[in-house]
Amino acid sequence: MQTILEKLAIKPINFGTSTGLNAWASEGELLSSFSPVDNQLIAKVTQTTFEDYQQVITTAKSAFTTWRNIPAPRRGEIVRQMGEAFRVNKSELGKLVSYEMGKSLQEGLGEVQEIIDICDFAVGLSRQLYGLTMHSERPEHRMYEQYHPLGIVGIISAFNFPVAVWSWNAMLALVCGDVCVWKPSEKTPLTAIACQNIITAVLRNNQIPEGVSSIITGNYQVGEWLTADTRIPLISATGSTRMGKIVGATVATRMGKSLLELGGNNAIIITPNADLSIAIPAVVFGAVGTAGQRCTSTRRLIIHESIYETVKERLVKAYKQLRIGNPLDENNHVGPLIDTKAVEAYQSAIEAVKQEGGTMLVVSEVLYGEGYESGCYVKPCIAEVKPDFRIVKHETFAPILYLMSYSTVEEAIVIQNDVPQGLSSSIFTLDMREAELFLSVNGSDCGIANVNIGTSGAEIGGAFGGEKETGGGRESGSDAWKVYMRRQTNTINYGKQLPLAQGIKFNIEGDS
Repeated sequence: MQTILEKLAIKPINFGTSTGLNAWASEGELLSSFSPVDNQLIAKVTQTTFEDYQQVITTAKSAFTTWRNIPAPRRGEIVRQMGEAFRVNKSELGKLVSYEMGKSLQEGLGEVQEIIDICDFAVGLSRQLYGLTMHSERPEHRMYEQYHPLGIVGIISAFNFPVAVWSWNAMLALVCGDVCVWKPSEKTPLTAIACQNIITAVLRNNQIPEGVSSIITGNYQVGEWLTADTRIPLISATGSTRMGKIVGATVATRMGKSLLELGGNNAIIITPNADLSIAIPAVVFGAVGTAGQRCTSTRRLIIHESIYETVKERLVKAYKQLRIGNPLDENNHVGPLIDTKAVEAYQSAIEAVKQEGGTMLVVSEVLYGEGYESGCYVKPCIAEVKPDFRIVKHETFAPILYLMSYSTVEEAIVIQNDVPQGLSSSIFTLDMREAELFLSVNGSDCGIANVNIGTSGAEIGGAFGGEKETGGGRESGSDAWKVYMRRQTNTINYGKQLPLAQGIKFNIEGDS
């Protein structure tokens, strides 16, 4: 591991097997992390055993009793220090994210910046965990509501954003007074361990008890322990719709809470009134960024019939300029898929397009040879399809863009909404009526609806999430913090009488 990291000029971020907060140290089996960039073994990480898991949860439960009593602004100060620690380690961690996951170096650094940004957001939030006051219908009574921390928050993250999405949950949960147990993707364990080590140092410097933040590593079975555990009131899970349905059902059976961020099948509508000079770059980045492995990746392009040929021609030309290769080389636009299973899914989707009668405008290809030894590099492709193709309604985590045409903006919105997922959406138009229709109750049914920007690239200040099979959860900004807390309504009688609600009379004499 050290050799690989040194070769990449990544200084080790405390990659040890220490105990305590670093809960991945155990006697479990080894989990190997291979880079999709060159198929090199980066490291072997010890998987969490069931005995380890029980110790982690017990420690977390104990830590909660201390952490929840630390004033929220003080918790915010500790999170501020975490943000500073990530600033110091941004270059190394960003490079590691790029190498272990396969996204471009710019995107890897950007993901670490998201951690820093959400830390900044959480610091301010620590002084703004507001409740409400309400007028009572009874005289000499006061009503208000307040929020208290839930307890242990279980975080299950996906490989495509191996550190940022964890931070969206963890930093908010921490300032809310919760403690966190993180189960990262088994495909990207090392970046998670790096993050854990960074914040562990901050917690120890502040003499915070062990268990405020813990990590468990392993396959889906480790995630099943989390979701079924009645000691964990909230599970936040990011991943496929299939996984989310299992998690949601399991948590619901024990009356727990779940925050689900699942699949996306995101579309951009391009109207005759669009500024194509910004629309085309937005489409290309949305479709090929992170090799099409973002939950907000652009997968469907709905183009007005009057400009269809023009947009198609410009897209094909733009795709010819894409450079595919090692994501650590900043001259490249597209890196590898996460593994060869993802490549197989890419190939299966292309075959399904052809079987349903679609036409390939930019032909798909799996790349081999020098620089592509891992077998995970594919060529971003474009297919002409019909909106009702079965494959078009399915999310494939790969750089495949489906083109289709429409005649009226109302028809385009129907096409946009006619998929099971509802995460991100966009329209490019300079016509105010078209834009407002898209954002209205008769418009996009997605959790995110944009005008004149693409489907990917959400800011942390807004609540992030989607509807339908995307799960309905909201993370990051706005009032997403409320999901990490329990709401309590309080009524105080400061008078000498006991008037009952709704004027009810209940005549029993009390002690004199």
